Amino acid sequence: MKVILTGTPASLGEATGTPKMVINDDDINDIVDGDVLVAEMTKPDYVPAMKRAVAIVTERGGRTCHAAIVARELGIPCITGAENAISILSIQPLVTVHVTAIKGEVLV
Repeated sequence: MKVILTGTPASLGEATGTPKMVINDDDINDIVDGDVLVAEMTKPDYVPAMKRAVAIVTERGGRTCHAAIVARELGIPCITGAENAISILSIQPLVTVHVTAIKGEVLV
């Protein structure tokens, strides 16, 4: 597997799924069970979609941002601060989000 994106490890784990972009609030309805939610940032309105996702990747934020806290509570991997995640992941049909204590990576 090849690393295509890195960011701050925010919630540990590994999951594989289809990346789905959340650009505006209406996009949360497109997230189905097993998707990787990709957004600039998350907010409380995204929680129903976050519960369906197998992983979360955000372009901004850190270990204490909304996405990180919710992902840890849900027990799913999360990477924050992954610059250009939306444009990089929008062309990928399937990705693996791999998060350890020292690194957050998206692989294909």
